[in-house]
Amino acid sequence: MSTPAPHGPRDRKRCCVAYATRERQYLWRVELPSSASIADALSAARALAGDEGIPWDSAAVGIFGEPRRRSDPCADGDRIELYRPLRRDPRERRRERAQRERAKGRAG
Repeated sequence: MSTPAPHGPRDRKRCCVAYATRERQYLWRVELPSSASIADALSAARALAGDEGIPWDSAAVGIFGEPRRRSDPCADGDRIELYRPLRRDPRERRRERAQRERAKGRAG
């Protein structure tokens, strides 16, 4: 009976899980099996984070700014991001700012 070969670097991957608030950026480096999904990476990061108030189950997720599903695979070196909900729609904020600028122009 032969002994199984040791797991090599190809059997594992390293990812970074990131979450940011206005005050702080959180980064957790995790090592995962090569078949791991985004959900697996989030679970590993959650185990490292403790109780930080991170919306692990409700936040939208992505890799390097591209929205993804939690069931999607991740690759070695990926930055998996948890996204905060926007307080206000950026397009609406731009419209309001443009209206204020136009009103200033008429008043001045």
